[in-house]
Amino acid sequence: MEFSIKAVEAVRAGQTELIRGKTDALVLGLFEGVSPSGAAKAADQASGGLIGRLIKASDFTGKRGSQLLLSEPPGIGAARLVLVGLGKEEDFKEKAFVEAVRIGARVLAGTKARQAVWNLDLPHGRGVDWAAQTVVQTVRDLTYDFIARNPGLKTKTPPSAPALRKLTFAVNAKSAAAARAAIARGAAVADGVDFARDLGNLPANICTPTYLAEQARAMARRLGVKAEVLGRKQIEVLKMGAFLSVTAGTVQPPQFIVLRYQGAAATQAPVVLVGKGITFDTGGISLKPGKGMDEMKFDMCGAASVLGTMAAVATMKLKINLVVLVPTCENMPSGVATKPGDVVVTMSGQTVEILNTDAEGRLILCDALTYAERFKPAAVIDVATLTGSCVIALGHVNSGLYANQEELADDLLAAGRDALDTAWRMPLDEEYQEQLKSNFADMANIGGRPAGSVTAACYLSRFAGKYNWAHLDIAGTAWKSGAAKGATGRPVPLLTRYLSMLAK
Repeated sequence: MEFSIKAVEAVRAGQTELIRGKTDALVLGLFEGVSPSGAAKAADQASGGLIGRLIKASDFTGKRGSQLLLSEPPGIGAARLVLVGLGKEEDFKEKAFVEAVRIGARVLAGTKARQAVWNLDLPHGRGVDWAAQTVVQTVRDLTYDFIARNPGLKTKTPPSAPALRKLTFAVNAKSAAAARAAIARGAAVADGVDFARDLGNLPANICTPTYLAEQARAMARRLGVKAEVLGRKQIEVLKMGAFLSVTAGTVQPPQFIVLRYQGAAATQAPVVLVGKGITFDTGGISLKPGKGMDEMKFDMCGAASVLGTMAAVATMKLKINLVVLVPTCENMPSGVATKPGDVVVTMSGQTVEILNTDAEGRLILCDALTYAERFKPAAVIDVATLTGSCVIALGHVNSGLYANQEELADDLLAAGRDALDTAWRMPLDEEYQEQLKSNFADMANIGGRPAGSVTAACYLSRFAGKYNWAHLDIAGTAWKSGAAKGATGRPVPLLTRYLSMLAK
């Protein structure tokens, strides 16, 4: 979909141009309990008081979540007028804004409109740049169609694409340049999200570790990012014993993906993103129940999200240095698979007793976290669908955030709020480390049922002591189940917003 800007002067002549202009649809927001103002007032006057009469008759009240579609409205150049209720003006904040965008987009999708003009009403405390970027990302999220993007997966012809091809935002002329830049940022983030969703949604017989590495390489070539992929022999040379233990039961070769983007001086320390890349997780010898196991193809969504973030950062040409690390493999049972009770030596030299082979994500991540030391990073952030415990704790709203440095945690939380891709700070108290004690190794890879997400993070923290580190547990936010089953692309918006903040 194409997004563009229409600069409108904040005077009567400019509003008249907006209302009289020819287009397939014009979308206007109205607040509840107040008379129409701005563009809505101009539309009311041009139509001979039509909007006022609708309000008086209670056919449209402006209540949050309401909408009304009018065909061939008198005195208005648009073939359709879409009215979207914004609710009480004093309550019109970020979530209300996004809800209004979703409603307006769904109404347009139900018409044959090929182009539409949208007058932006700004939520409290936000500028037109935030609003424009948010609209682009929200509309792109709604119009994402995995089957249309991957047509070989269904033999029946997929439904025809929505008619809407172009969405133009009407903004004050003084804000036009900022809005155009925001549209470009929103499109870059949306492309990164789509890339992550595609990888997550692909079945595991297609999206193998080798395929994931190929896609990373292709993206890197397209965007001018340096790419290196280490195979089994190189992983063995690095003595990544924890990572290798997870791959023991599968015939699919492991891959270790290393991407490097330089947007700042070579002397500037990079941020390192590490993504869990288990392309399918059976649980290994600690086999998972069969019900719902198909969703374990989503266990590489951490990897998908950091790759999507790299794509967005490189597209936006942010002035930062970024490294992305993806340890990727399958976790399968077989006669040579790692067994509960086995002890392995990690790249750091620390030993781990593997009490449960289904706690495999932390095993591949711990070696990647050790590898990250060589980049002398400003910060390392790992992203993983790590624990069901995090889903129990936070549901599907917030990702779980752990960090060993306060400023890093605060910045990530702020970025999540700004990007509407929120996280919640979780504890890393030293007392939780007691649960990882082992009689036979330096540590166990699980700490029992209590505080399962916390002890998983505590395990990772033992490999991240040489730099500022954060861990995002996205087990509850990386994908949806049920009728809406599919990858969400989170936390690409959070990560790209955080990196954009650093680049300023």
